[in-house]
Amino acid sequence: MKGIVFQAWQGPHYVTLAELLVRLGSHGLALRWRLEIDEMVDPRCAELERRSAGTGMGTLTLLSLTTPALQLIDAEASGFADGALVMVLTEVDSSLWEVRATDEAVLRDLALNYRGTREL
Repeated sequence: MKGIVFQAWQGPHYVTLAELLVRLGSHGLALRWRLEIDEMVDPRCAELERRSAGTGMGTLTLLSLTTPALQLIDAEASGFADGALVMVLTEVDSSLWEVRATDEAVLRDLALNYRGTREL
């Protein structure tokens, strides 16, 4: 899996997990997600972990639970297709997003949308 990293704060705008899910488009739509959140800063965090246990939750469910504007601190969302890990979105200390994916097109698409993107 290759990866990229970029600032979570793009100027005055914070890139949320919900925004990343939307940016993934068809690359992320059919994935099942499992979340691990180290710092529970919002009541929705516990619900996210609970709902993602076991086989995980679908992208649309995850999107509905992270909107509006849920800012995460030290969290990881792992995306699975047919039981295989294909993507990892890691929010580092509310300041960086690390994105790893088996499909390099995902990384290229995200790099076009976020300034300062570099390879991991």
